[in-house]
Amino acid sequence: MSKTHYRSVWISDTHLCSRDCRADVLLSFLQHTKCEYLYLVGDFIDVWQLKRRWFWSQSFNNVIHRVLSKARKGAKVTYIPGNHDECFRDYAGQKFGGLQISLRAEHRTADGRRLLILHGDEFDMIVQSRKWLAVLGSAAYDYLVILNRLLNVLRRRFGLPYWSLAAYTKSRVKDAVKFIGRFEEVVVHEARKEKFDGVICGHIHQPVIKQVDGMLYCNTGDWVENCTALVETESGELKLVYWLKDNHEPLLEVIEAETEEDEIDAIRLVGAM
Repeated sequence: MSKTHYRSVWISDTHLCSRDCRADVLLSFLQHTKCEYLYLVGDFIDVWQLKRRWFWSQSFNNVIHRVLSKARKGAKVTYIPGNHDECFRDYAGQKFGGLQISLRAEHRTADGRRLLILHGDEFDMIVQSRKWLAVLGSAAYDYLVILNRLLNVLRRRFGLPYWSLAAYTKSRVKDAVKFIGRFEEVVVHEARKEKFDGVICGHIHQPVIKQVDGMLYCNTGDWVENCTALVETESGELKLVYWLKDNHEPLLEVIEAETEEDEIDAIRLVGAM
């Protein structure tokens, strides 16, 4: 299998445990790519969903095994927990199967730029001060994604490509647009305050690379609506990869743990919840 080599890869908001996680598409991306640095920028495992109802498919195991395999083969893997997997923040500074767990991280690109990496929920005042409202909002979002799933079943029958109702709704609702703009400004302010050249985050499921107030702002997107990753080339250039829009077909083969240690570490990671 031919693989595309990147110096660095950032993925976030995969939401393993959610029925709407595109784990098969994520697995395809991981199988087709190699990297020296892999960052999991929050909400890798959706513990909120897991607490509401238990749902764990083989595809989730496959994704975890593939990440552990990359770490075992030499990739430096950093896991930054988000609000949906905040329980892992208690393990900051520790390693699980080669995954370094950190609250934040610093990355220096091949061309010398210092980038701050964080999930971003700490700048979402709803999540911080009214957690019950955040959980309610998450449930409402889940119903929107379910409707999106049904809509795309019909679209496939008519030969139409995947389309995200949730992303469309967020782009059209005035308050959502204002929130996203304010979120970007606050995150960039944090990076500037700490003397970084830019920031990489997740949380709001809005993939983008742009300048905000004269500073580089990157959002990795997600693997529920957009199926995107941020990547760095060998020269230090940052790009967004839209895995579905690039017409990559998900691979449905079952990936078993390559070593007994991979299996044990996957169990430990899930058990830590």
